Amino acid sequence: MKTNRSLALFLSLSMGLSLTACGGAKQAEETKATEKEQLAGDLNNDGQIEMGQDGVEVEVNVSDVHMNAADAFAAGKWEALFTPVDMEGRAIDMADFDLTPTEEEKKAMESEPAYGEPVLYYMSDGCTSGPTVADDLGYYAEAGLTAEGFKGNSYIEALGIRQATVAVGHIATMIVPITNNVDLTFVGGAHIGCKSLYALADSPYNTTEDLKGTQISVPNGIGASDYNITSILLDADGIDPLSDVTLTQVSSDACVAAMERGEISAALLSDTFAYAMMKEGKLKCIRSLQDEDFAGDACCVIAMNRTFVQENPIIAKKITQAIQKAHSWMRENPDEATKLLLDRGWNGGDFDMNVMINNALQFGLSDECTGASLKKIIEKYVRLGLITSTDDVEEIYGLAWTPVL
Repeated sequence: MKTNRSLALFLSLSMGLSLTACGGAKQAEETKATEKEQLAGDLNNDGQIEMGQDGVEVEVNVSDVHMNAADAFAAGKWEALFTPVDMEGRAIDMADFDLTPTEEEKKAMESEPAYGEPVLYYMSDGCTSGPTVADDLGYYAEAGLTAEGFKGNSYIEALGIRQATVAVGHIATMIVPITNNVDLTFVGGAHIGCKSLYALADSPYNTTEDLKGTQISVPNGIGASDYNITSILLDADGIDPLSDVTLTQVSSDACVAAMERGEISAALLSDTFAYAMMKEGKLKCIRSLQDEDFAGDACCVIAMNRTFVQENPIIAKKITQAIQKAHSWMRENPDEATKLLLDRGWNGGDFDMNVMINNALQFGLSDECTGASLKKIIEKYVRLGLITSTDDVEEIYGLAWTPVL
């Protein structure tokens, strides 16, 4: 089953624009959260289910050795997929960083147009909760800032029109809109991969090669983050996502039933959502952003409005420092961080499972790691036709990457 290449490219671009159109699109109903309040869950998931299943306890046998998805399945050691790959230079270490502005920083902040205005962080949960955790831990205040949570339906739109100041989200969601003149840029790296390709455990699909000629679900749609991530995973194994397979939309909660009916072979799912089904023998993971060849690649990033960063460089730096201090705390204290996330309703499901997967995400990436992986991702997007407005990698990189630390 083959897709029509030109149609796929058109749909990819159209979806990217529809997610971010700030001019004529119907504006989402957003509210500012002036008091700390629990999140309902999955507010920043691009149409995916990214949290575990509440009330479902699963056995977790943490491994000391990392194994890639296919090897972990063959050995019956699923948890080995989530043992972090040791990688020098990947992490940013700000757990003990003093956020208090220096006299020079304070003077510069006072001269910037956003001085005195609250930081409106996009309230989100799970792996994108860094900005929310930063407020909970008092890090914005430590950095000399006031902060309020902002809730909406699209962090791309909220950032693009400056309804929100900062958010954490998928590179795969934001990179195409950036090339289509949405006023966004990335200022830091949040964490590595959180999604994988899953198939039925008793199916004949054990590798991406086995998926050729089949339909694969990208739950949040053609042109959205799942489509782009799946394309990258397939491309890494020499599978053309536009001609060797058919990418189609089936919602996360309907994917297993669609697999059982033979309508799709596999689906890109959040690891926290799929883990319980993997442990009970319903699903198997055949390719993952947790595999070793993706272990040095940023998955989610800290994003801000580009014009805001240009006009308020020191305030942007202090915001980023606060969030990266939160990320560093989450990485260094996975048990305590997971308890906080579960208590606040920002994680769901089994405690031990969440600790293991949160630890695997390696929150808080260095600028060197983030910049290098972003360049590779842009090159792949251009080559695969996921970015069509320009093929100038350096130009895209300059728009997308504005490190402030």
